[in-house]
Amino acid sequence: MISKWFSLKDKAIRLRKSGRSIKDVENMLGIPRSTLSGWFRNIELTVGQRKALDKRWRRALVYARTKSVIWHNTEKQKRMKLAEDDALKTLSKLDIKDKNILELALSMLYLGEGFKNNDTGIGNSNLEILKFFIKCVEELYSFPRINIKCYLHLRADQNVKSMKKYWSKNLGIPLKNFMAASLDKRTVGRKTYKDYKGVCLLMFGNIAIQRKLLYLSREFSRRIIEN
Repeated sequence: MISKWFSLKDKAIRLRKSGRSIKDVENMLGIPRSTLSGWFRNIELTVGQRKALDKRWRRALVYARTKSVIWHNTEKQKRMKLAEDDALKTLSKLDIKDKNILELALSMLYLGEGFKNNDTGIGNSNLEILKFFIKCVEELYSFPRINIKCYLHLRADQNVKSMKKYWSKNLGIPLKNFMAASLDKRTVGRKTYKDYKGVCLLMFGNIAIQRKLLYLSREFSRRIIEN
């Protein structure tokens, strides 16, 4: 049975012999690639033609990858905007000045990140988390930040003095409140990336606050689970 594309076979072969890629011929003549592959099976391209096709293929690959990155970034921005809009919609329904909501949020943070022994406090490398913690403690329990003691856990190549200044300035806690800093000997010889400021531990010693936060968070979790 003669293929319905047979009348275009000679033209397709001429195009291939001129150095066109199979994809080029497919797009120009509308002939299926499976048919072209059979027609072109015994056609040998020159070294120059192969190099030219390879060069075009590489350029096309770079272009395709660039377009793909742009597409993925655009889609990611859309997803990020959607997440932001959803979060703002939820926040719009809450009264963030309600101290019950504030204390519940603090208790859940404390359950995950706070100290569970005889010390009341929290340790983290995230500045915003520690700022939130301090703000809540001040708002809810009238515990002034100037009474909070701080300890730093740093990597071996970090400067203790400059790190104390960083945390003191950004947390609004007096420099004199920063006690001893410990350096991780396991990191000797390994460079620390510039944005890492170590782990800051905040201690304020009121065990009654710890007990309430832990009970509140655990009881709230239990009620949600059992509801």
